Amino acid sequence: MLMNDGEKVAVFDPRGALRFTDAPVSARKKALAGLRLGILDNSKWNANKLLRGAAAALGEDIDFAQVNYYVKHSFSKDAAPELIERIAAENDVVLTAIGDCGSCCSACVRDSIALERLGVPSAVIITTEFARETELTRQAVGMKALEPVVIAHPVSSITAEEVAQRVAQIKEQAQQVWLGTKAPLQVRVELQ
Repeated sequence: MLMNDGEKVAVFDPRGALRFTDAPVSARKKALAGLRLGILDNSKWNANKLLRGAAAALGEDIDFAQVNYYVKHSFSKDAAPELIERIAAENDVVLTAIGDCGSCCSACVRDSIALERLGVPSAVIITTEFARETELTRQAVGMKALEPVVIAHPVSSITAEEVAQRVAQIKEQAQQVWLGTKAPLQVRVELQ
């Protein structure tokens, strides 16, 4: 809105101020053996291969009590609240993927934040190209401390060898996320 009062002009900033809370992540686990692992597949190309490969690789070192697999059928939407509640009730830690484009990345991050708010440590897998978007989503949704698992980009058009390389990245980082030992994401963007 512009007002003219003689020589003075008042200009109002239409953007307003951002106000959001910053909730903490759920309590991290002290150990992983004997826990129930939930796998949330967002049905993106190669997500299934990455998640099943990661579950098998994690199982080489960790004796999970159970591994439960879930699929949401739209990678660009958040998981239904009923599905999030079911996953939280049936699992102690969660691995979800894949965030390798704009809408799927923010939906995966929001799914992880929803699980964290229900007390379940959640490792969300994103690719290097979407680290900035992940940072912005974490801030906007209100959980800056959520650390993602960051793997090489791309994912949708990779070979079996490249899937294995990314599975190795997931195996290491997911454990760090659940235990709270993962170094913070290096991309920092502050909403103002």
